[in-house]
Parts: sequence; C-alpha cells; structure tokens
Amino acid sequence: MRASLIQIDVNEGESVESRRRRVTALVREQADADLVVLPELWTTGAFAYDLFAAEAEPLEGPTFEAMSKAASDAGVWLHAGSIPERDPDGPLYNTALVFSPSGEPVAAYRKIHRFGFDKGEAVLMGAGQELVTVRLPETTLGVATCYDLRFPELFRGLVDAGAETLVLSAGWPERRRAHWTLLAQARAVENQAFVLACGTAGTHAGVPQAGHSIVVDPWGEVLAEAGAGEEVLTVDLDPAKVAATREQFPALKDRLLGLEPPHRR
Repeated sequence: MRASLIQIDVNEGESVESRRRRVTALVREQADADLVVLPELWTTGAFAYDLFAAEAEPLEGPTFEAMSKAASDAGVWLHAGSIPERDPDGPLYNTALVFSPSGEPVAAYRKIHRFGFDKGEAVLMGAGQELVTVRLPETTLGVATCYDLRFPELFRGLVDAGAETLVLSAGWPERRRAHWTLLAQARAVENQAFVLACGTAGTHAGVPQAGHSIVVDPWGEVLAEAGAGEEVLTVDLDPAKVAATREQFPALKDRLLGLEPPHRR
C-alpha cells in the first residue's frame, strides 16, 4: 500500500479559496498512491482561532465538494484532513473527512480532544463523541486528530474496533516537535500498528508549525519523515506487517486493564 502525506504550508496571506485550489491540485497529483492524507484545519490554520467561525462550513460545503472530486479524479482513498464544521443545530466542530476512490464520503470524525485548555479550540468548538474506523481493501484505518495523539486510550479504542493503521492529521507547533515524534512512535509501539501522522508547515496566527510529518511501523521504526517545509511524503507499507508483529510479539493479548472492571479488595 502506498501512502502520501501532503504537508501543506499554511502561511498567512493566502485565501482559503486559493489554498483549497492548491491542495486540490496536490491531491490530484498523487494518482500513484492508494491513500492520501492531509493535515488538520488546513483551510484556516489550526491556531487561527479568529477564522474558525468566519470560515466554518457545513459538512457538505465547498471543501467537502472539492475533496470528493479530487479523490475521484486521482482514484485514491483520501483522508482530507479536517475542516471547521458548522453544525446547523449545534456548535462548530473540528471534523475530519474521508473519501473513497470514487469520491464517496465514507467517514466524518469530529475531534474528541480539543486543544487550548480554557481558550481557542477548547472553547470555540464542540467535542466529538464517537471513534471512527474506515475499512480499506488493504487495512483498517483508525482516525484521530492532532491533540488526540496525547490520549492513548483513544488509540486503544480504535485498535479494539479493528484499526491496523492509525491516521492522524495535525497542526502541531514547532515548540513541541519532540513530543510529536515521541508520541507517534509510542502510539505505534503500544498498539502494534502503523502510524501515519500528517502535519502542517509554515507559520499561522504567529505559531511556527512543526512540519516533520512521519510514518512509523508497528515496531516503532520511523519509515519516513518530512522536513520542516511544504512536502509530499510518500512511503510504501506492507499491511501484513501488523498481523505479523502482533503474532511474533503478542503483547496485546496480555492486556488486563480496560477489558473488564478491575478487582477490588
């Protein structure tokens, strides 16, 4: 399975419509891939809080339509990153979209863990409630977004739901890049799964982005890593390695906590 992670530059000064056209063209260029992944909130920038409400879209808005057509044109499975979604009956959500090679929408994941503590995304957007997996011919994806990476229980839940490849879109800041790499490898090792983590490059809302999108195998080995700038990171994966790893080193079978209520004295 060939995966391409499109690490987009989200520098200020480019309109949402201009960036949408540019990203659409980049997706269409990945026709030799099976799976293409985009970053979090690439239309606005993950730290551009003042743009969330102004640029929020209904689920089936202009970005949805553009990404559906791009997936169909390229003939790829497309994790289209996330958008600020405006629910007509509720708050804004940070919502990831996944499309099939025919352009059909197959999943929408509303980010569960919102970043910002008492400001930013944490107060401007609602929290998702549901884990999302997507079955591809080669593997089952588990979908997560940025700050989710710090919460291992989410990924264990995805594995329990059948995930073999954990796909994360992000707008991760440069000042915590060491955590990005460390946590991506940890999630791969503890779940014996591939991790495909796609971030942004550039600077938006005054926050330099980490870049360094990364692909990690089930043993924690880094198979590919991008630099700091805009880049398409392409890597060939063997999906069978997940089952082989789990058979060779069956640590998941030794789980005790989380499977049933713990015994109490």
